[in-house]
Amino acid sequence: MVSDPGTRPVAVVVGPPGAGKTTVGQALATRLGVPFHDVDAAVEAAQGRSISDIFVDDGEVAFRDLERAEVARALAEESGVVALGGGAVMDPLSEAALDGHTVVFLDVAIADASKRIGFDRSRPLLSVNPRGSWIAMMKVRRPTYERVATVRVDTAGRTPDEIVDAVVSALEAARA
Repeated sequence: MVSDPGTRPVAVVVGPPGAGKTTVGQALATRLGVPFHDVDAAVEAAQGRSISDIFVDDGEVAFRDLERAEVARALAEESGVVALGGGAVMDPLSEAALDGHTVVFLDVAIADASKRIGFDRSRPLLSVNPRGSWIAMMKVRRPTYERVATVRVDTAGRTPDEIVDAVVSALEAARA
């Protein structure tokens, strides 16, 4: 498929595990009447296995290579809402590729994140000491999330619909 040079996502959703990137991204796409694309789901579909299995079988470096390629493709070819995996922004090439895009950082506190994901074993970077790992991860990732974001939405105590309302309002304000 040849990409249209004018094609670009209307919004790219980023944030840590438990922020609601997929749930909010899908609801936002529905609200805006555009397609939704989840980078993690695309990598899993292309590989025919879960991200956890890719991590275990091939290692994090192999997964990040696949993720980087899919982020680049999605940013160039997808026209709707794109949700990135939590660590995608930490890749310097993916971070650079976000420049000029409308990037929504879904900011979440550990209390809400733990309720949403339960810190289960399907999240490879959180499999050992999930709460401590999440807190340490956020200390490292937060500056990057904040740097790439054109819009930041606090998800604390909000339902997905309330978060989508806040994202839509923030996007409208940013475009005004």
